Amino acid sequence: MIKYLLIFAISAGMFSASAQLVDENHQLLWEISGNGLKKKSYLYGNYHTNDRRVFNLADSVYYALNNTDGVSLEVDIFSDFDDDYYWDTRYGSVRMDFDKNGEPYTSSKKSTETRYGDEDGMPQFLDAYFHQYCLNAGKKFYALETLEFQESIGSGGSFYTPDYWRWSTLMTREDIIGIYLKGDIYELDKLMRSTLGGKDGYYKELITDRNFGMADKMDSLMRIENLSLFTAVGAGHLASSTGLINLLRNKGYTLRKVMATYSDDVTIDKLEVKSQRSYLYENDSIGMQVEFPGKPTVVLNEDGWEDYEFRLIYRELGQGNNYIVEFYERNDDSSLEELAETYIASPSESPYVKIRLDNGGEAFQGLSDAYPEGLYWTRVVLGEDHIIVLKAYGGNKFMNSNRAMRFFDKVNLN
Repeated sequence: MIKYLLIFAISAGMFSASAQLVDENHQLLWEISGNGLKKKSYLYGNYHTNDRRVFNLADSVYYALNNTDGVSLEVDIFSDFDDDYYWDTRYGSVRMDFDKNGEPYTSSKKSTETRYGDEDGMPQFLDAYFHQYCLNAGKKFYALETLEFQESIGSGGSFYTPDYWRWSTLMTREDIIGIYLKGDIYELDKLMRSTLGGKDGYYKELITDRNFGMADKMDSLMRIENLSLFTAVGAGHLASSTGLINLLRNKGYTLRKVMATYSDDVTIDKLEVKSQRSYLYENDSIGMQVEFPGKPTVVLNEDGWEDYEFRLIYRELGQGNNYIVEFYERNDDSSLEELAETYIASPSESPYVKIRLDNGGEAFQGLSDAYPEGLYWTRVVLGEDHIIVLKAYGGNKFMNSNRAMRFFDKVNLN
């Protein structure tokens, strides 16, 4: 049952009304208390997609995010994926045409598909959004599993059972996401069991066995390390007798379903969570600042097979966008123009150009075409002791927008 509640307040002689939608049947957010906990923790069932509809988070979710010490997810998304330079969530490559002046353009408005959706969705998929918020807000982050463990799951064969093909013909992606948006974790569990083969199939390896491990990890973090956590895992892990809700209850915790509430007025918790939209990277030794959408991964050139000193990588995994800053030591007197020829692999139809920066300095920038990125935008600037190469690339819409240049303009040398 869904109820609309009208809350009225009188202040300084003024009358105001605020409507609040309460969904009592929503089962995605659970409060964790008891078992000696000093602060409440929360368990949330998410969906690994960047579909904008799943980002219509209830006020209660923003409250849980804002009032806990840290965030725990199934895996350390950014550390596990961002330090792999070849990691790319885009499906297919971007193609561009050039006008008579060498300016790139496209006649297509189609969004590029990615592993987690497409460019029309949110920049991050939902798990990565929670991770990004955590790092931007300076909160503690914990992974419940390692990437190596996740990659080992199902290594003996396919997850798909004969029931999978029956369900895939009867249910579309829209049907499945519809179940999720209703917050029906028990219907999702029923679907998972039918798809993966129930207790004797891959459901045990993909869901049940992992639930025991994740419940143990959550117990250790909350009780032994005394942390209040916002834990988000795939919604298929919550229900059933071996779901996380029941396993945590068996460990002595009290789990209470938190109703989904949606207010007309933006809550303080929602404002505070949404204010964490960027991360300022500062390097005093080089004398520079870079504003990223989220905290970048710092990758050192430890194997030495490339000549960069280190690079910063930040990826918007949902849309497939990549922001990279590379640092090279200046060890000769090469001019900026000579360096641009080295670091900007421009297509013959679209040569790079010299530009004037807002701080009065100079740079070269243009389109590059190289492996493994494909087409990407590049800018080369000189620091006192370093050559700094900026790269940005993504899907069709990203490459034909000014988003790369907007990122480049947020790199400041002191």
